[in-house]
Amino acid sequence: MTAPHVSPPDDPTHHLDLPPTDPLRSPLTGWTRAHWEAVADRLLDGLLPYATPGLAQYRLPGPPSHSGAWSDGLEGFARSFLLAAFRIAGSAGRVGPALVERYAAGLAAGTDPHHPEHWPPITDRAQPMVEAASVALALHETRPWLWDRLDDGVRGRVVEWLGGFVGATANDSNWRLFQVITEEFLASVGAPHSRAEIEAGLARLDDWYRGGGWYTDGDGKKFDYYNAWALHLYPVLWARIAGPRADPATVARHRDRLREFLGVHQYFFGSDGAPVHQGRSLTYRFAAAAPLWAGALSDATPLPPGRTRRLASGTLKHFTERGVPDERGLLTLGWYRPFEGVLQRYSGPASPYWASKAFLGLLLPADHPVWTAPEEPGPVDTTDTVLALPAPGWLLHSTASDGIVRLVNHGTDRLPPPPATDADSPHYAKLAYSTATAPETPLGPDNHLALLAPDGTPSPRGRIHPLRCEGRTAASWHRAHGHRVETVSVVHGPWEARVHHVPGSNVRAREGGWAIADDAEPPVAESGPGWARVRRAADGLTSTVVGLYGWGEGMGRVVAAEDTNACGRHSATPVLEGTGPLLVTLVALGTDVRVTGAGATLTAAGAVEIRFPDGTRLSAGPASRPDPAPGERS
Repeated sequence: MTAPHVSPPDDPTHHLDLPPTDPLRSPLTGWTRAHWEAVADRLLDGLLPYATPGLAQYRLPGPPSHSGAWSDGLEGFARSFLLAAFRIAGSAGRVGPALVERYAAGLAAGTDPHHPEHWPPITDRAQPMVEAASVALALHETRPWLWDRLDDGVRGRVVEWLGGFVGATANDSNWRLFQVITEEFLASVGAPHSRAEIEAGLARLDDWYRGGGWYTDGDGKKFDYYNAWALHLYPVLWARIAGPRADPATVARHRDRLREFLGVHQYFFGSDGAPVHQGRSLTYRFAAAAPLWAGALSDATPLPPGRTRRLASGTLKHFTERGVPDERGLLTLGWYRPFEGVLQRYSGPASPYWASKAFLGLLLPADHPVWTAPEEPGPVDTTDTVLALPAPGWLLHSTASDGIVRLVNHGTDRLPPPPATDADSPHYAKLAYSTATAPETPLGPDNHLALLAPDGTPSPRGRIHPLRCEGRTAASWHRAHGHRVETVSVVHGPWEARVHHVPGSNVRAREGGWAIADDAEPPVAESGPGWARVRRAADGLTSTVVGLYGWGEGMGRVVAAEDTNACGRHSATPVLEGTGPLLVTLVALGTDVRVTGAGATLTAAGAVEIRFPDGTRLSAGPASRPDPAPGERS
């Protein structure tokens, strides 16, 4: 069943000129390779009005990133060049000479230090490092049609510009792989490079591997889509450039990890194609599909080819049906509509074009099974699933009846390692995320347990200390206004039961459920003693919180907001308030989800037992935990 969403009143795909759907080969999405080519062409065409005269930069409308307009213009060239490269190589150069000539001209102008459109140099920890990797990848994939046909002077200038990476210092994160890619390309064309720097970048990747297919993006607990569209993707692309220079054991190790990751990544897409809305750089949108293609490209996937296409086409189609790209053919800074809440300081007008990575599948020939095999359902299409992911500290639970995937978070905060501190991010600090909702941005009460100071100030979650993640249960603790707060989550179907151990019985707490958003009208709000819910009128998507233990008979309430949610202009969150020391809450997200009949009891052995609305009983473990061990601090 298709997951709920409110579509715009008119057809948002009318400007894409899409080909007819193929219900026989693609019974779930209807999409074929021709659809991918049509979207790619529209994206590339949409950029032309914003090209500088020499085609070396694309100056798109919108506020500049913290790197400035000069760097942003390079970003527009490099990221769209990656898309053009997949389109050119995927058609064996038959896409037409204009596209090749367009980027050849841009390379000539951008690398000429005397040209008014020349690119900023590659310097330590500067944004051109990121863009250099896209330029290098695009040059490699289009070598017969572009690099080999450039005149010697342009090739020399390109090598000189990319060579700024040799000896430079990159940020100690996924940026290390940009150095790997760029210098491997230099090696492939016989240009100066550092084999030691390439090997050091690949070795650093091993330092961040946490098992189960999961890398943290640098030190700490930084788990998000960078695991998908960077940390797994670039090793596959590096191996394509390196060829026989690549160490076979290193390539095999990367392929094994990607294969294991894709076994999990397939669960992150709702039946409507929406990816779970968690983490940074979400304006890259359908780039979440990139590792699906990478697995097929490198023979490192456990997925049947028809499922790979179903998942990838599903996510691209999801966004096109919701106005992406816009009527100009542009990817805007947002999720569906423009929305600043999903942006970071480095987000410039051309940043969303890292979504180009989603088109990696065009490198696979048209007769490859991923394009010819009948679509096969994704996991959420056919069955309810619970999946524990200990490395990031996540529980995934999905329901086939409404096609929604929910992520419960007890391990990922993206804070720097102790003793450094940083502020909460709404895309990491929440207790839960999903494919049908987005967090309130800036921080709101949704999916958060806060202790309230005497003046009403809610506590942040701060650093998350994982305790366990197995089966249907995950647990963690954090500091709130100086107190230790422990939370245990137990999931079943569309429900999550949260057991909170808070200090004493006189500290007031607030619990929020999922935020529901809609562009058309405010969600319907309802509340009563010990419960609250919000419902989207158009499709019935509902978020409910019910106090099962410790909340008393206090009235639930609904917190409404405007322009704080990526999924819609009007949003609302159901909340409860009460006092400890033990609080048990049922939170539910879905359509036609029962909440009556639920309860929580303390057993003689001191455990908390949850009775879910369908009668299922599950234990949440002990009702309390001992004081933290010496040295156990936030």
